[in-house]
Amino acid sequence: MPCEVAARFLILYGSQRGQAQSIAEEICEQAAEYGLTADISCLSNQDKYNVDSEIRPVVFVVSTTGDGDPPDTAQKFVRKIKNKSLPHNHLSHLRYALLALGDTNYANFCNGGKTIDSLLQRLGAKHFYATGHADDGTGLEVVVDPWIEGLWDALKKTFSGMSASNQTGAARSDCTQDNNHKNASGQEKNKSDLEVDLHLLKLSEVHSQNEKTVTSDSSDAETHSTTLVASLKQSVPPLSESVLKVPALPPSYLEVVLEQASTEGETVPSGKDGYREMSISKAVQLTQYDAVKSSILLELDISEQDVAYQPGDSFDILCPNRASEVEELLLRLDLQMQRNCAVRVSLLKNSSKKAKVPLHIPQNSSLQFILTWGLEIRSIPKKAFVRALADFTRSSSEKRRLLELCSKEGSADYNSFIRDTNVCVLDLLQAFPSCLPPLSLLFEHLPKLQPRAYSAASSSLQHPEKVHFVFNVVEFPACPEHPARTGLCTGWLVDHVSSILQPLGTVPASECLGTSALPKVHVRPRPSSTFHLPSDPSVPVVMVGPGTGVAPFIGFLQQREKEHETNQEATFGETWLFFGCRHKDKDFLFREELERFAHNGTLSHLIVCFSRDEPDAAGTVNRPTYVQHNLLLHAKNVASILLKDKGCLYVCGDAKNMAKDVNDTLLEIIGNELQLDKLDAMKIVAGLREEKRYLQDIWS
Repeated sequence: MPCEVAARFLILYGSQRGQAQSIAEEICEQAAEYGLTADISCLSNQDKYNVDSEIRPVVFVVSTTGDGDPPDTAQKFVRKIKNKSLPHNHLSHLRYALLALGDTNYANFCNGGKTIDSLLQRLGAKHFYATGHADDGTGLEVVVDPWIEGLWDALKKTFSGMSASNQTGAARSDCTQDNNHKNASGQEKNKSDLEVDLHLLKLSEVHSQNEKTVTSDSSDAETHSTTLVASLKQSVPPLSESVLKVPALPPSYLEVVLEQASTEGETVPSGKDGYREMSISKAVQLTQYDAVKSSILLELDISEQDVAYQPGDSFDILCPNRASEVEELLLRLDLQMQRNCAVRVSLLKNSSKKAKVPLHIPQNSSLQFILTWGLEIRSIPKKAFVRALADFTRSSSEKRRLLELCSKEGSADYNSFIRDTNVCVLDLLQAFPSCLPPLSLLFEHLPKLQPRAYSAASSSLQHPEKVHFVFNVVEFPACPEHPARTGLCTGWLVDHVSSILQPLGTVPASECLGTSALPKVHVRPRPSSTFHLPSDPSVPVVMVGPGTGVAPFIGFLQQREKEHETNQEATFGETWLFFGCRHKDKDFLFREELERFAHNGTLSHLIVCFSRDEPDAAGTVNRPTYVQHNLLLHAKNVASILLKDKGCLYVCGDAKNMAKDVNDTLLEIIGNELQLDKLDAMKIVAGLREEKRYLQDIWS
C-alpha cells in the first residue's frame, strides 16, 4: 500500500542580522493557517536536517552579507554543497523554493541566495516555486509579502503532485528509508512555470485567515477638503475610504515580569562577544567648523590588548541607545518607576508561535539596562509590529491609521512616512498617544542593538599599538515625523569624546590627560577577507574614496610608505587615489598627509575634486565635480592598470550613489577602451570581481 504524503515541509534560513530568520519564522507561523506543518532550522544547525535525503519540500530564506557573500550561518552549508566531488544528480530528489534577501544599493544583489540557488541547481535539485529576490533598498516587503502569499498554493500543488505520484507507484517504493529512485517525469513537471522570474509571476489574490477586511468607521470619518494632506497621523482618499487587507495579528509569545531585585554591577554586554574595552587616546576634528558635515578622527590605544589588524580591516563599536530616548520611552510606557526592576522573560505557555526567548535580552538585568544596551529602539518598525501596535490603541481613528500603514493598500504611506523617514517605535508612540503596548510587545518585535562598523584608517607599522578610524557625524533633520537627531553611534561618539575633542592642528588629548581620565569604548576587530593591499607590492592599485571613504586608503598608504622605507630595493607598483569632497578649504580630509605621500612617491597620483567650490579665476570649463568624472578623465590609465597590468581597484564610501556611479563609469571606461557593448563590459567587470581585483567597502 503506498504511503500518504504528509503536508509537512522544511524551512531553512541563513541570517546575518536576523532579517532572514524573522521572515522564515513568519512563514512557519502562517503554515498552520493553510493546513500545513513546517519544521524550521538555521542552516548552521546541520544536525537538525539533511538535504541529502530530504523528501519534504524545502523553503530556503537566505540573506547576503559583505561583498555578496552568504551569511556566516550559511557558510558551512555552502562549503558542503560546493564540493566538486559530488555527482551532478546528488540532490535530484530535492524540491525547493528560495527567497533571497539583498540590497540594490550594494553590488552583487542577493548574491548569498543566488549562490545557494545555483549550487542546488548544479546538484540536480528542482524548484517547485519561482525564486524571489527581495530588495531592502526599496523595502523587503514589496517582494516578500506576495512571495509568501503565492508560496501556499505552490506547496499545495507540490503535495498534491507527490500524493498522485505515490498512488501510481511512480515515486518511492519505500517511504521510510529508500530515497534513491525518483520519477524523472514528475521532476520536470511544470518546469517552464518554475523558471519564470518572480517579477513576471502573477500571484493570485488569496483570501485566507491571515487577512481581515477593515472598513473605515463612519463615526470617525472626517470631512475631506481639497487641502487635506497625507501624513504619518492621517490619510487621504482613496486610502482613507478603502477596504483594507491587513496582516494577521502576530501571536504573542513572551511573558515579561518586573521584579524588585538588585541589579547593581551591570556592565556593557561585551565580554562574551569578543569585545574589549579600549581607551580613546585622541579625538581630532578633521573639518572646519562651517563644513557641511563634521568629520572626526579617533585614535584607540590597543597597547594592552592582543589585537592585530591590517589596513582594510574594520572594527565593531558597541554604542548604547541615547539616554534621553530611553527616558522618553520609559515615560511613554508609564514604566519610569520600574526602570531599576529586574526583568525576567519566559515563553507564554499557550503561545502558538514556535520561538525561543531572545538571547539578546539578558535575564535579571534592569529594564533600563535592556532598553539601553539590548534593543535597537531606533529600528524602523516592520508592518507586523505596526499591526500589533494597532491592537493596543484605544482611539478608533488612530487604530484605523495604524491599520492603514500596515495594510497592502497603505504600502506607499508606510514607505513615505515610516520607512523613508526613519521613524522608530518612539515616534509612533508619540504620534498615536492612545497606543499603550505592553513591554512584552517591544521585546518581541524590537531587534538586537547592533554594533556599528568603522574601517581602520591607519597601519600598525606607522602607528604601533594604535588604531585610527574616521566618521562623519550623521544628522537627521527635523521633519513632521520626528525631531532632529544625530546618528545613534556617531552622535554618541561625538558626545563621548567631547572632553578631549581637539580642533585640527592642536595638541593631542593623550598629552593633556592621564589614561584613566580618557573615555573608553568597547571594540571588536572585524577582519576583512579580501579588502587588503595585494601581497605583491609591484601590483598597481587604484583607490577611489571620497569623503570618509578615504579612511582605509590612509592605512594602505601608511603601510606602503613604511614598506618602502624598510625595503628600498623592492619594486612597488603605481598607486592612484581619487579623492573628492565639497570644499578644498573646509573638508579636504588628511590633506597634509596625502600631499606628503604624493611628494615622497608613496602615492604616484593624487587626483582630487571639490564639488561645491566655485570655478577658479581661470574659469575652468567642465571642471570635474565627482570622483567618477576624474576617473573618466584618466580612463586610459585606469583601463591599462586593470586590463594590461592586472592591477586592483578599491572603492570605499557611499553605496547608494557614489559606488553605483563609479561602477557605471568603470563599465563606460572598459566599453570604450575595448570597443565593447555594455553586456560584454559587464562580463569583464564581473571577472574583475571574481578575481578579487575590484573590491568594495561601502555602506548606505
